[in-house]
Amino acid sequence: MSLLPRWNELGFFEIRLESIGGLGANLAGKMLAEAGVMGAELNGVSFSSYGSEKKGSPVKAHIRFCDLDTRIRDTSPVERPHVIGIFHENLSRTVNVISGMYEDSIVLVNSRKTPEELKEKLKLKSGTIAVVDATGIALEENNRVNMAMLGGLFRLCGFLDPEFMKGVVRKSLEKKYPGAVQPALNTFQRGYDEVSFQTFALPEGEEMPGFVRMDTPVLGYETQPIGGLITNPGNSILKDLSISRAGRLPHFADDKCIHCAACDNVCPDYCFVWEEQPDKKGRPQMFLQGIDYQYCKGCLKCVQACPTAALTGELEEEGYADGTRVPHRFNLAIS
Repeated sequence: MSLLPRWNELGFFEIRLESIGGLGANLAGKMLAEAGVMGAELNGVSFSSYGSEKKGSPVKAHIRFCDLDTRIRDTSPVERPHVIGIFHENLSRTVNVISGMYEDSIVLVNSRKTPEELKEKLKLKSGTIAVVDATGIALEENNRVNMAMLGGLFRLCGFLDPEFMKGVVRKSLEKKYPGAVQPALNTFQRGYDEVSFQTFALPEGEEMPGFVRMDTPVLGYETQPIGGLITNPGNSILKDLSISRAGRLPHFADDKCIHCAACDNVCPDYCFVWEEQPDKKGRPQMFLQGIDYQYCKGCLKCVQACPTAALTGELEEEGYADGTRVPHRFNLAIS
């Protein structure tokens, strides 16, 4: 009798992890596969796909499980996942993170929002939304987001044994990093315990969106701008680095700032907005106005460079970046 709750026409139960570089989705996928193969005695495979390998850039991890009598001859990306793990909720701004999901797929999101709020944000019609504050747990336990997300994924995949996973964590860390074993176990257990989920039925008379392969180009001969210009990729005005933030961002205190520009010297993405104003003696001087959080990826180099503690690294709260953002004054920008 199969341990798997359901499978596709090829006999696979498939999981896709949507993340950014640095949050550990690749390792999480490998650990999931090991728990299925070694712990649950299933056939399984795990692999990842990513672009430039830059920290903060989108990453996908793909995991397939099947019974022992089914051979895995497919190593293409997971297009129709039964479970989706979203390691960073802001990925939905630029990536269709729920593409290819079934009517009854499970979507695990690292977020503090409610399932109802996430259903609206992800434009999800039906399925189960599970929520865990993986970033908050990881920061409190001094560990990584992937451990908390793994805990949540094990809770949702009942055929996987969480105790086996804890053994994998110990085996992986105790020789080189013995001090990291207990924080990792605590993070995993909290992720397992603190998941909340809600199931939404497909409204009567509606259908799930048609399946579109993830590698289908957005721009084609009918949809590209006149002249074939691609206006967004590489555009320094339209770029949005908010998906690269992993839980913290700088707060700016104007009353402590001496406008020394030490922060601007170390900022890799020109987040700081300046304006020329007269100083106390009437001489022109550049004064810092604030931070354009559209370009801030949360590296916090500015916090380390600030000599007066006018910049501090704080946990990112919902709406703070949008509410306090000081936008750059580009003459050619179109609002």
